[in-house]
Amino acid sequence: MILINLLPHREAARKKRRDAFFGQLGASFLVGGLIAGSVYLWYQGQIDTQMERNAFLRSEITKLDAQIKDIAGLQAELTALKSRQAAVENLQADRNLPVHLLEEMVRQLPEGVYLRTLTQQGRSVLLTGTAESQERVSELLRNLSTNSAWLTRPELVEIVAASVQLASQQSRRVSNFTIRVTQTRGPDAPADEAATPAGAGGAAARPRS
Repeated sequence: MILINLLPHREAARKKRRDAFFGQLGASFLVGGLIAGSVYLWYQGQIDTQMERNAFLRSEITKLDAQIKDIAGLQAELTALKSRQAAVENLQADRNLPVHLLEEMVRQLPEGVYLRTLTQQGRSVLLTGTAESQERVSELLRNLSTNSAWLTRPELVEIVAASVQLASQQSRRVSNFTIRVTQTRGPDAPADEAATPAGAGGAAARPRS
């Protein structure tokens, strides 16, 4: 017996294929949505973690800024304390300088040289006096230049020839001089302070008559 299928089998096959396609398409959309959601959640978690780290770093930076300000204040106080300590040490070291200055004047003055005034301003000392001759003034300059550990850099400011009346109604020619010299802190002074330039005792000023 011969059976003949009169149903539209081609339409049924097409419908079956279409249903399978849409089923696969829906499954693909579902899988894609799950993957996209998983990736989004993972990235969102990473972002949240990084934001927490950033907030922690900002708080730590704020703490460090406060500590840096405290350290800067301490350094300023330390610098001020060092400055005050240096000032006290300088005063302690300089308190005996006037004694050494007068002692050096007694030691270095040659015979025939007499001081009238001695004026000190800082490290600079200005000497004015009278000498029996210009040679005595030159000897004083040499003594101050080479023989003194407390005085250095003598400079002849002025020398003037003059006459003085003696008790016997006679007059004598003398030399009135002005010398500037620098006082040091002694043998232990720094080399640049104690150094005497060459020719310090030279003719810094010409004699006037």
